[in-house]
Amino acid sequence: MGEKLSSNDSEITPLLTPYQMGNFHLSHRVVLAPLTRFRSYGYIPQPHAILYYSQRASNGGFLISEAAVVSETGRGYKDTPGIWTKQQVEAWKPIVDAVHAKGGIFFCQLWHVGRVSNNVWSSGESYSIPRPLRTDEIPFVVNEFRLAARNAIEAGFDGVEIHGAHGYIIDQFMKDQVNDRTDEYGGSLENRCRFALEVVEAVAKEIGAGRVGFRISPFANYMESADSNPEALSLYMAESLSKHGILYCHAIEPRMITATEKFESPHSLLPMRKAFNGTFIVAGGYDREDGNKVVMKDDTDLVAYGRLFLANPDLPKRFQLKAALNKFNRDTCYISDPILGYTDYPFLEESHQMKI
Repeated sequence: MGEKLSSNDSEITPLLTPYQMGNFHLSHRVVLAPLTRFRSYGYIPQPHAILYYSQRASNGGFLISEAAVVSETGRGYKDTPGIWTKQQVEAWKPIVDAVHAKGGIFFCQLWHVGRVSNNVWSSGESYSIPRPLRTDEIPFVVNEFRLAARNAIEAGFDGVEIHGAHGYIIDQFMKDQVNDRTDEYGGSLENRCRFALEVVEAVAKEIGAGRVGFRISPFANYMESADSNPEALSLYMAESLSKHGILYCHAIEPRMITATEKFESPHSLLPMRKAFNGTFIVAGGYDREDGNKVVMKDDTDLVAYGRLFLANPDLPKRFQLKAALNKFNRDTCYISDPILGYTDYPFLEESHQMKI
């Protein structure tokens, strides 16, 4: 846990205080959440991503890339980036370099969609009939994550975030609504979490635990992936991730049903926060006020912002100045245009000029 801030200093903006995350010195606690954008044509990161990510980079700021697919069989959506081929690695390099040129810390989120896939690579709204992985196939998928982590470091990323949330393959193993296996990867909580922790162990051994984060949504029901006892799941994973000594745990708030739906939840991430020894990151519908509050209360170390950071490339500066925010336009979020809804959201200075 980080050092708790004093509530006596009215000038402090908790989100904008520095934080030491392992070997990484962060100048503020506003994190760019991983955001799928569907603009990596043919699964290759494109030059327009250089501008997109560098717009949101700041000296000492922490960015997490959109999910990068770990293998050809891990794909689920059209025009999402991969990290399994040499061509993809080379395409990521100038993007990473641009973030580093502005002093940012950049992690690559590693993704395998599992059953959330379809054979025709459409928008992803209809899915092919899945089949369970054979027990002898599981080590190959674990190895795909390991190789993808190696590729991410080769591309220049500072580390990786393992995507264990939102109903994709790792979440599918962990949640008992989905996992009906009868082998050593199904049944008990320990068995259902076995695959996730094998991935964590393999990736940590490959690139070092201090370069590894894990994203988890134990309370959510993304892609019809729910669990009958999310409190037990969250605590078990927090304790297990701590044993592996990874850098951070990135948890989705219980109030988030989907990426856009929010409700009042009786559950809390606080027990998970207390059980995890490394840096704790929360995400899920936060604004400036909410983010400042949870950091001040020491309920988290960092706060990840998705839609707000997408629509406001200079979000930390706007938080600092208590400036008005650009509105997020969902209609242009997932289109393939290399500019519209991607790199054309105005900075604060541009917004001011337009009003004049």
